[in-house]
Amino acid sequence: MKKILIISSGPIGQHFIQRVAETYTSENIYYIVQTKEKKFKDASPARFKFYEFDPTSFYKLANLLKMEFIQVVIAMDNQTEVENTIKNIRVVKKQLRVVVLNQWNMTNEDPNVVLINANEILASRLLDYLPNVPVIAQNVGIGEGEIMEVLVPFGSSFVYRHIGVIEQKNWRIVAIYRNRKLIMPSRRRMIQPNDTLLLVGEPAVLRSVYKAIKRELGQFPEPFGTNILLYIDMNIVNHSNILGLVHHAMYIHEKFKHDLVIKIVNPSDIDIIEKIKDLRDLDIVVEIDYDSINLRSAFLHDVKSYHVGLVIVSREMFADYHVRKCLYDVHVPVLKLSEKSFSKVKDVALILSDNRDLEKISATIFDIAEQLNFNIELYNYINEHQDEKEQVIEHFYNLSTIFSKSIKVFKENENPIRLLKHKENFIQIIPFTNKLTTRHIYALFSTDSEKLYFKLDDFHQIFIPVQL
Repeated sequence: MKKILIISSGPIGQHFIQRVAETYTSENIYYIVQTKEKKFKDASPARFKFYEFDPTSFYKLANLLKMEFIQVVIAMDNQTEVENTIKNIRVVKKQLRVVVLNQWNMTNEDPNVVLINANEILASRLLDYLPNVPVIAQNVGIGEGEIMEVLVPFGSSFVYRHIGVIEQKNWRIVAIYRNRKLIMPSRRRMIQPNDTLLLVGEPAVLRSVYKAIKRELGQFPEPFGTNILLYIDMNIVNHSNILGLVHHAMYIHEKFKHDLVIKIVNPSDIDIIEKIKDLRDLDIVVEIDYDSINLRSAFLHDVKSYHVGLVIVSREMFADYHVRKCLYDVHVPVLKLSEKSFSKVKDVALILSDNRDLEKISATIFDIAEQLNFNIELYNYINEHQDEKEQVIEHFYNLSTIFSKSIKVFKENENPIRLLKHKENFIQIIPFTNKLTTRHIYALFSTDSEKLYFKLDDFHQIFIPVQL
């Protein structure tokens, strides 16, 4: 039996003792010191021993401390009495763990004295009742936000998604609560509106996941980042195309209403650079890097320092194997621009495959389509596996109802890539997975439409990471 000493005065201490009495355990025996005696319901004489005396009296407290307690809990309503009680305990027991209800912002350097701030506990509990604020487990684990509870709103990007297709890196959905019942998650389980998800993971990752679950249309490029980066390497990009590229980026910047950063490396044309510099404004940053740089480290630094959520590059840059690898490694969406007019684009084209990656990025697709006023078209090559594709189509139909965005599904006997080559005014959206980082020569004989993205290189394309 573990002996625990509770020193109490005032209503909070009394309430605490009552809660302890209602919490059954056969492993602990409680010694209760009160300044005024009070009887407690459910306090079994076998588990609770009551004493009535002033704990600031060293003589009386020292006699009780002759027993071996594993912990002392102090819940008193007078700061001076609390401080003197701690001093008395320390005279007799130098290393005994003391947990103190701190209502006065007390400080203590003793590593074995734990101060529980009452104001923070109350504020945190009240915070749990605010809408759109994550509920974090305070007294489980390390209490730093590694366990979180999130209510899934009706318009969430997670609604009607199967758990198996949600990329869960450094976090997990460990339980679902639906209609006040616990449901254990499985790969085939579909998330419903008003489900409560119990999440476990790294606190920083969970904060991003929380934003992703709660976000509604009109937020892109969040949750990936907040700003747009146009990246131009003048050793790669055809100089005659650079100003047109900037013009497209300005148009996109105005549509998404996020700051635009124009980064130029390996500058070699003074006239072009001066024209771009003239575009500087409160929400447009122009940065010229005149030094030879390490592409990977510099690019990663830019994405982090500018909190980039969308990278814009030319078709030549995305075709460069090393640039494409760097773009994949930063895990943010990439817009690859062709020479075609961007302002004339009307449709988003999605080619279905059997891996269901499109389901993982579906909310982002709807967000982009909504902000840019694009129609959504799904192309289903019916000569390939249909089971997985039908589930993706079902998911898109469900989202179209939630977001009030109509979609069209085309069932084709012919490879959709051949059809899209003859279509005008569209942009293709593709899941940005590791297989897109391979060299083109290795994909030439593949039947995977995602690997063959470069077959539609004459058109604008957006590559969206499948994980946050």
